This record gives sequence, C-alpha cells and structure tokens, in this order.
Amino acid sequence: VQLVESGGGLVQAGGSLRLSCAASGLAFSTYAMGWFRQAPGKEREFVAGASWMGGNTDYADSVKGRFTISRDNAKNTVYLQMNSLKAEDTAVYYCAARSASSTVVPRGGYDYWGQGTQVILSS
Repeated sequence: VQLVESGGGLVQAGGSLRLSCAASGLAFSTYAMGWFRQAPGKEREFVAGASWMGGNTDYADSVKGRFTISRDNAKNTVYLQMNSLKAEDTAVYYCAARSASSTVVPRGGYDYWGQGTQVILSS
C-alpha cells in the first residue's frame, strides 16, 4: 500500500491550498480516508475524515468551516481543500487509510499512512 501526498508549500495567511493524496495497492473505495497534521513540538492530530463514498465527513473544530475533505474513488485520490489559512495551520500534513464500515469516519486506528507534505504559513 502506498499513499503519496502532494500540494503542500509556503502560503500567506488567509490564502488557500489544496492537498492531494494518491493511493495505490488497496481497495480505495472501501477505506475511510483521513487527514492528520503534526506541528513542530506537538502530537499528530486528526484534521478531517471521509467515509467510503465521501457521504459522511468529520472535521476537527479548529478547521471546521475552513477545510473541506473530498475523494474521487475513480482516481483513488483524496483531497483536502484548505481556505482561510492561519499561522497555526503550519504543520506536516499526512493522509491515512483505514478499513471501516461504509458510513464510519474514524478519528483514529488508521492502518496506512503517507509520508507527509509540509504546509508553512507566512505572515
């Protein structure tokens, strides 16, 4: 199984970025997908998750209303649209996959992880 994130970079506060995560080696459409992040000196935290078909989503309170998770099962790809970025969004962002029932959006227990993509906010 391979999860490869892309789309990170340097962005000004208030700006937007879209992260992508391309998955291979798994039955993508039967996995819940999640985005996590880890800021310097902090523990990794849940950011957003989507169920199999993307019909159910969940967000951390800190990103609700600013970030949107979506998935394209035909392309085996999950996205994280990040708007109104803040300095505290600076982190390495990871995507993750977990075998789960079709409507579940888990916040933990993920089976597979990508290598991460760095997002840096500049003032």
